[in-house]
Amino acid sequence: MSYQPSLPDLFEAAMPHVQTEMPLAEPVPATQKQVDYAKSLAEKTKSKLPVGFAADRARLSRWIDAHKPAPSAFNEYPSSKQVGFAERIARKRRTEVPPECFRDRTLMSRWIDSNMPR
Repeated sequence: MSYQPSLPDLFEAAMPHVQTEMPLAEPVPATQKQVDYAKSLAEKTKSKLPVGFAADRARLSRWIDAHKPAPSAFNEYPSSKQVGFAERIARKRRTEVPPECFRDRTLMSRWIDSNMPR
């Protein structure tokens, strides 16, 4: 017994023989903010911007990531405003700010949140 479909082209349409290539999307142009930052970064690092850098947002983003400065070790310290605020709170509560809070901005923020007068 053989199988003969009543609709002969039913299975042919579901499985095309040749897969068509999908065209690549055109690159999205860089934003003005990206362009301005890249130009200032190029001036600071004395490096050249790639040719046609404003035409492709992703390409410019990779260039910025490769050329931006490393984060400073001082970024983890609390700001002077945080320290001053914490010291005012400590004076009002007649206590001291723990020394480890002066080395980590997150700890200082948590100490301030837990000791703020309500």
